[in-house]
Amino acid sequence: MIKIDNLTKKFGAHISLDNVSCEFNKNESIALMGANGAGKTTLIRSILGYYHPDEGSVAINGLDPIKHRINVLQEISFVPQLPPPIKLNIDELIQYISISANVDKEKIMHYANEMKLDLKANLNKSFFKLSGGMKQKLLIAISLAKKSTIIIYDEPTANLDPKARDDFYRLLKQNEEEKVLLFVTHRLEEVKDLVNRQIYMDLGKVVSDEKI
Repeated sequence: MIKIDNLTKKFGAHISLDNVSCEFNKNESIALMGANGAGKTTLIRSILGYYHPDEGSVAINGLDPIKHRINVLQEISFVPQLPPPIKLNIDELIQYISISANVDKEKIMHYANEMKLDLKANLNKSFFKLSGGMKQKLLIAISLAKKSTIIIYDEPTANLDPKARDDFYRLLKQNEEEKVLLFVTHRLEEVKDLVNRQIYMDLGKVVSDEKI
């Protein structure tokens, strides 16, 4: 589903990804770990088509994420560590997601409710002004409602209280089949019951890749 082949990405003299090769396939739940500056974020952004490789290639279901960006992004849900500064209110945001990504609004409402987020009481509130936890819950609800074959979570529980984390893990367990789940995390203990593969990066290289 994701094939990374001899991928190198440089920023000036700095090598952020150094000849990285790996594959992520359906029914894999992967913890991607490493210190700050290890290359995790650059790898994710390369998968999403944000960066042009200096060498090597990225393929999502056989498609180049830059040349075939629209098709590739239809297959991916991404929840960033820092929620984007969206100025739309909740109702407008849901409408936009529903139309642009063909996501069922009722499914978004369902998963938000499962995350204990009362959307109906907050439809006229700006996304930008929600608490960090509320933003995270809504983005998680959207990611699950989209029914993507690839879901990428960057530190997904950073703004969640313990009960919300339990809800998040429960929902993922119910929706983990036939897809790739990729967690960028510093805390393996939080996702250890969800993942079956552990990748550790350092200085732009994959230094370990283990099934667990």
